[in-house]
Amino acid sequence: MSTLAQRFSGFWLRLVAGSPAGGDPLPVRVGSAEYARTRNAPARVMGFDQPLLWVTVALLAFGLVMVYSASIAMPDNPRFARYAHTHFLVRHLFALFVGFVLALLAFQVPLARWEKWAPWLLVAALVLLVAVLIPGIGRGVNGARRWISLGFMTFQPSELAKFAVVLYAADYMVRKMDVKEKFFRAVMPMAIAVAVLGMLLLAEPDMGAFMVIAIIAMGILFLGGVNARMFFLIAAVMVVAFVLMIALSDWRRERIFAYLDPFSEAHALGKGYQLSHSLIAIGRGEVFGVGLGGSVEKLHWLPEAHTDFLLAVIGEEFGLIGVLSVIGLFLWLVRRIMHIGRQSIALDRVFPGLVAQGVGMWIGFQAFINMGVNLGALPTKGLTLPLMSYGGSAILMNLVALAVVLRVDYENRVLMRGGRV
Repeated sequence: MSTLAQRFSGFWLRLVAGSPAGGDPLPVRVGSAEYARTRNAPARVMGFDQPLLWVTVALLAFGLVMVYSASIAMPDNPRFARYAHTHFLVRHLFALFVGFVLALLAFQVPLARWEKWAPWLLVAALVLLVAVLIPGIGRGVNGARRWISLGFMTFQPSELAKFAVVLYAADYMVRKMDVKEKFFRAVMPMAIAVAVLGMLLLAEPDMGAFMVIAIIAMGILFLGGVNARMFFLIAAVMVVAFVLMIALSDWRRERIFAYLDPFSEAHALGKGYQLSHSLIAIGRGEVFGVGLGGSVEKLHWLPEAHTDFLLAVIGEEFGLIGVLSVIGLFLWLVRRIMHIGRQSIALDRVFPGLVAQGVGMWIGFQAFINMGVNLGALPTKGLTLPLMSYGGSAILMNLVALAVVLRVDYENRVLMRGGRV
């Protein structure tokens, strides 16, 4: 019996440290080093992924500085004459404070509880998306009705919907593991939920948020193991649906035409105005930029400089170096989040793993769209740069989502140390 126990113990140690056949180790990381291959060199175990936290703080801090730089001249515009020069800075700081408090609370919640709450969070998001369309409850800005006033701040339900879809899709795939080869039983209920969300978002209208939610849902279906033929069928349906949305909408078609030729006489002062001035800002920054605070385009030339087009101001003031630094930080952040998801799945924790990877896809895809728009690679779309742009709702939900990812990493570490979660 002792020999059998020794063999089993040795097999288990080989399984944790690497593959039984001596191949690549499981994707498990402790601190900044791969999980030790030998039991004689135990790795230092931190409470959570501290590099991920510090990269997040770096993006938040840089975003805070740039929001102030991009918005400091806005009170010179008669539209914002009643605001102080620090108005947007103070509101952004307040959103960060509330976001950190909510993130600390979210970190305390075990993933098992998030799994139970997932359907109810989706229901809450649907209720709020309906409420925002009701006159007297929803608040409209520039023809879009996307916000609900909470007194001390305004809240955008579409940001909660993104987080809710991450949790719901992960929970859905765990529950449907046994029928994922059958199209109607495995996909249709999830497709209906996303379609309902999409109709409500398009009624606001907020096609950008709908695109992010659709990508999150499809990505989690793919990572959850849905049949490849089903996945490509869903992808084809989504592409056709978005093409039809653009083709049947005059102003969306105009945005596409403006994107193709933003400097033309027909578009430079219309739908191509933001894009043309964004490109001017980035071109003016060249390699090293004109210096912090030196942007000219933010002086009432570039609309929404502190929200959707913050990267253009970064490009003008910090040049190519600043833009590449932001891109590099986001690449590292998303890679780290996806790795934490792989860790969890390697430990046979599918729901937490899919949640982490869903958050990675959310932040990565939204950052990609925003950067593409600012750089003229994609048509103009009303999506902010995660963690950096001005916007209380986005900051709150981004921080809560990242707190949940850190909780996934924390629970992974507890399990690898032999504990229970």
